[in-house]
Amino acid sequence: MRKSLLLFTCALGLYFPAKAQDSTEVQSYALSLQEAITYGLENSYTAKNAQTDVEIALKQKWEIIAQGLPQISGEITYQNQLIQPTSFIPAQFFDPDAEPGTFTPVQFSPKQSASATATWNQLIFDGSYIVGVQSAKTLLQISENAKVKTDLEVKQSVIEAYGNVLLAQESISIFQKNLKTINKNLNDTRKIFENGLGEEEDVEQLQITALGLETQLNNTVRQLAIAYDMLKLTLGIPIDSKLEVTDKLEDLTMQYYDLNLLTQTIEPEKNIDFRIAQDQTNLAETEVKLEKSKALPRLSAYVNYGASGASNEFTFLSDEQRYFEQSVLGVSLSVPIFSSGMRAAKTAQKELAYKQSLEDLEQARNQIKLQIATARNDYQFALDNYATQEKNLALAERIENKNSIKFFEGIASSFELSEAQSQLYQAQQDYLQAMYDVIANKAALEKVLDTTIYKPKED
Repeated sequence: MRKSLLLFTCALGLYFPAKAQDSTEVQSYALSLQEAITYGLENSYTAKNAQTDVEIALKQKWEIIAQGLPQISGEITYQNQLIQPTSFIPAQFFDPDAEPGTFTPVQFSPKQSASATATWNQLIFDGSYIVGVQSAKTLLQISENAKVKTDLEVKQSVIEAYGNVLLAQESISIFQKNLKTINKNLNDTRKIFENGLGEEEDVEQLQITALGLETQLNNTVRQLAIAYDMLKLTLGIPIDSKLEVTDKLEDLTMQYYDLNLLTQTIEPEKNIDFRIAQDQTNLAETEVKLEKSKALPRLSAYVNYGASGASNEFTFLSDEQRYFEQSVLGVSLSVPIFSSGMRAAKTAQKELAYKQSLEDLEQARNQIKLQIATARNDYQFALDNYATQEKNLALAERIENKNSIKFFEGIASSFELSEAQSQLYQAQQDYLQAMYDVIANKAALEKVLDTTIYKPKED
């Protein structure tokens, strides 16, 4: 029996630590670009805050609307006069035979008192309230448009961060391939030199190239880790989580090589930046109305009901305590008459600010046109550059291959081979960068066109 109990206890000890370890297990993610965009729109820090701003604006809207609805308040007061106030009454008031000029101290109020009052306030008319409700709708619209802009920026940031990870991965793959080739050439050249058929300078030149590649490889490995952390931060994923990207740089480049996008356009008024500028103009116009509304009268009403009682002892919870009721109905009308020009000055300021907002709106319209043209040109250049770098890479590979053959045949020098290799390595990096630019510039163009970013083309 004891042996069985001991085995059971040991089994529990092994089980619960294992469960505790599982609870702290690092979460893993494997995301394609589209999955990363979807995840980022729901979980990124900026997207969450933008959604919270919309919710705050909804609460602010109701706060303003509620100001014109009935307001009920209650008040309960209890007083205990620790030292009761004393008044002095001429003594002749109580005793006609009293000596003139003498006074009798009297305490009029009971020592303790309590009262309870409920008041209903109702706003009947206030021009500022009407304008305030309009401004609440504008503020909500501003928050909603800000959320749209944030979503577009999150999409673009995710695409760029995702692309940087792919770019670093491809760079590492190419550096590793080049380093493997250089090390093979270095070993072959060293053997040739050891057999007395080559020069030591050829070996040293290849060593220089190999060391440079190894340094670049190590740096790119570190950059890949940073790129992953940046992508996690953009997505709203904890930095210590594991993340794997499932797309390939070349596949995404071909998937989103879209010439049709170059012909798409929108009216500037549909761009999110213009809509935000329009919101600011509407808000400035509302502020003008608000200042003008302050010259209108304000009408409100109230009614209250309460009861009060008094006693020298605390008997307010007793059934025998007497309470005396009171109730008041009132109407208040406030009419602005003369402000020495203060209201007129404030209104003029808001009108000038509204005029400025109209100029800003027109400037925004032209800036958006320029942004669309610039983004379209950048994307066109990215497409053209990608085609050019693809051809340059093929040429650089052939040149390097020819010089490598000539070098081992003794026709070309090590400097000529090194120059061809450097040209190839640069062409490789330019090609990778060109692929990334296609992806990033398409994201930028689709952002200003306010379309769905990175929707794959139909096959």
